[in-house]
Amino acid sequence: MNNKIKKIINKKNRSKIVCLTAYSKNIAEIIDNHVDIILVGDSLGSVLYNYNTTRKVNLKMMLEHTKSVRMGVKKSLLVIDLPYNTYRNKSEALKNSKKAIKETKCDAVKIEGGIKVKDIVRHLVKNKIPVLGHIGITPQTVKGKFKSKGKTETEKRKLINDAKELEKSGAFGIVLECIYSDISKKITNLIKIPTIGIGASVHCDGQVLVTDDILGLTNAKIKFVKKYTNVKKIVNSAVLKFKKEVKSKKYPSKKYSY
Repeated sequence: MNNKIKKIINKKNRSKIVCLTAYSKNIAEIIDNHVDIILVGDSLGSVLYNYNTTRKVNLKMMLEHTKSVRMGVKKSLLVIDLPYNTYRNKSEALKNSKKAIKETKCDAVKIEGGIKVKDIVRHLVKNKIPVLGHIGITPQTVKGKFKSKGKTETEKRKLINDAKELEKSGAFGIVLECIYSDISKKITNLIKIPTIGIGASVHCDGQVLVTDDILGLTNAKIKFVKKYTNVKKIVNSAVLKFKKEVKSKKYPSKKYSY
């Protein structure tokens, strides 16, 4: 286990873990100063490519974006999402995880699922591949409309069992997505590894959001998304000024000419 992962685990019950997504060097450089984990999420499918599902994201896309992000990361733990249909069995998962770490120099992989992927998680960890788990809403396998999890007793039991099995299998942490507050609190208290929430309440050991969402670059209208600024307005203002200066021949002046 590398030191960055040990630091993340040691934050449980001590200090909140901050996690954001990045898909390029420029954004990674900025957020690296403030976060503990940078996730190259398959959310790039909807954010950058306008896909209606993360299932359309492939490994090649993930590797290229992670290579870019790696150039901007100096201190944060860098995690890559293994996309849909890249970890259907133990050998496929290991092959693609090794490829991801070798080509991108990332620190860990994230895979979706609970009990169903426990043997895959165990196999990866046994082969020195650090794994971040992900339960609750799992976008790669969800059918129909996204619905928060943990409302019924059956769902609660399943989520608890999923979390326990991922911990037993060696995952160093678990993302809890869109899980009711009471059950996310219970899971966080039951397991010794950190939980990172996204729409899963303040009771988790940390929080993750999509950077483009908090910057107001997307039109995401999701309950858990908070927009902290409106970068679209800033970009619009800069482009408008450029346009005016080009039209009026103010740009390029002598200062910006050879």
